Amino acid sequence: MRIGFLGTGKMGIPMAQRLLAAGHELSVWNRTEGRTEPLLREGAIAAGTPAEAELGADAVITMLFDDAAHEQVLFGPNGLMDALEPDALHIACSTISVTLSERLAREHTRRGIDFVAAPVFGRPHVAEEGRLWIVAAGADEAVARARPLLEPLSRGISVVGREPHQAHAVKLGGNFLISAMNHSLGEAFVYAASQGIDPEVFAETVNSALFQSPFYAAYSKVMLHPPEEPGAGIDIGEKDLRLLREAAANCGARVSLADTMLEIFAEARRTGLGEEDWAVAQYRMAQRRAIVR
Repeated sequence: MRIGFLGTGKMGIPMAQRLLAAGHELSVWNRTEGRTEPLLREGAIAAGTPAEAELGADAVITMLFDDAAHEQVLFGPNGLMDALEPDALHIACSTISVTLSERLAREHTRRGIDFVAAPVFGRPHVAEEGRLWIVAAGADEAVARARPLLEPLSRGISVVGREPHQAHAVKLGGNFLISAMNHSLGEAFVYAASQGIDPEVFAETVNSALFQSPFYAAYSKVMLHPPEEPGAGIDIGEKDLRLLREAAANCGARVSLADTMLEIFAEARRTGLGEEDWAVAQYRMAQRRAIVR
């Protein structure tokens, strides 16, 4: 199939590479010039604008950073929405607000375009391995059309509903749980160290006894052995917590732990941890906040 792929950042590049390896033809575009180079060397075609990436495509996949990027790329000059033809397929793999997802669903329906929300769980190295977990939602026929393009990227796909915003809501909830896990792990490591226990031994023991979770193991490793290149920055965690709180508030719900963690994230930025890996920054903050003054 011929695919337009918009957004070749840390996640977009390995995802697009998986599609190229699966034999698909890609037309790629990114807001930052030069970020498509690795894909062009592997046979992708460079598009000059988001609209140009759609020309002749069987489907378009977007993997953009936030709501503001979607406003620019989808609705700005030479944007994607005006280029999409009726019966086209748009797969949104980005993590965006529930409000924007609902707006996009209405806009696609009005124009007769299939729209599937398919945000992904996993870091860049997981994307390289084609082992993302994808949360999908949309009309049954649209999801069926999208599935052959999602399968090369993933180790599994959860279809959570027929309304696209439901997938984005699940992704925000999942990222909230990751932040909550990191928060508790960081404080538990501080506690273990205060008792003379190696945090790595603590993590392995507790995970073996209680959770048997690869995520606890993986994020413990990231926190205790920080990677040279952050897999996901604290700005992503902060953005997604804000979107979760907004979605909850719009339905009359409150997520008090998210409120607390947003305060911690803001403090992390003020204390110079804004460029750290998301998990590492949360551990550093747990260490700093543990100091008794």
